[in-house]
Amino acid sequence: MDRYLLRYFLAIVETGNFSRAAARENVAQPTLSAGIAKLEAELKARLFDRTNRRVHLTEAGSRFLVHARRIEHEYEAAQAAVSGAGRSELLRAAVLSTVPSLMVEEILARRGDGERLELLEGSEREVLSLLDRGRAEVALTIINPSTDRFASERLHEEGYGLALPSGHRLAGEAILPGEALADEVMMVRRHCEALALTSRYFTDRNVRPFFSYRGTSDEKVLGLVRAGLGITVMPDSYRADGVARVKLDGFTPRRTLGLCYATEAARHRTSGFVQAAREVLAES
Repeated sequence: MDRYLLRYFLAIVETGNFSRAAARENVAQPTLSAGIAKLEAELKARLFDRTNRRVHLTEAGSRFLVHARRIEHEYEAAQAAVSGAGRSELLRAAVLSTVPSLMVEEILARRGDGERLELLEGSEREVLSLLDRGRAEVALTIINPSTDRFASERLHEEGYGLALPSGHRLAGEAILPGEALADEVMMVRRHCEALALTSRYFTDRNVRPFFSYRGTSDEKVLGLVRAGLGITVMPDSYRADGVARVKLDGFTPRRTLGLCYATEAARHRTSGFVQAAREVLAES
């Protein structure tokens, strides 16, 4: 069995469809589809059920997935051993996309040089999926009932507040009622875990602002706040020069950040990345 067929198979499982898998493997989609057809012919079993939007593993595909991951892991381990890189074990860490970049940078700066690290990023759902699929050993994410199936530890709790340009007329206030923002231009953070609660908060106060921007990059939104394009609601840990943080009266959602571990990866709790994450979040 050719290794590239295993890579095609794993790419589809990890990306959720053929087109993204083909892009990840840098091949045309017909080439990838032909490879999967060849693999299914060799195994004499159908591996995927295909729908218009996603593909799903068949029962045979789920059984094969266990072996495919093991083979790929052993292949990579063999390559590392031969090249002399086998002395340092690889840690694959998933990080929630709404964790501030400055926080991640500080964790990486403190983790030391003796650890091989692959950093992955995604939404709350995507990060937990990476753990479920064995694609990551540890995740820095929100701890809530959806993470109960994983071993986890709580490291930092925070609320949400307004982010305004430091020169804004309201930037000096300690706390503001939602009604005071009726005439303000706002921006939407599409990946915000509290987005629905934020929308309800302003709607209940008859605040229906003009939205100047809707984006998925929190750092970009923060920069646009500093540039004066609008204001937004962000977790309290987002800080930047030129941006003022003001509490929003009556807006009480909070989030808890921490570490989740895949069952087979509890040994990584003493890794440099994990220890640094504990230190940085404890200081936040």
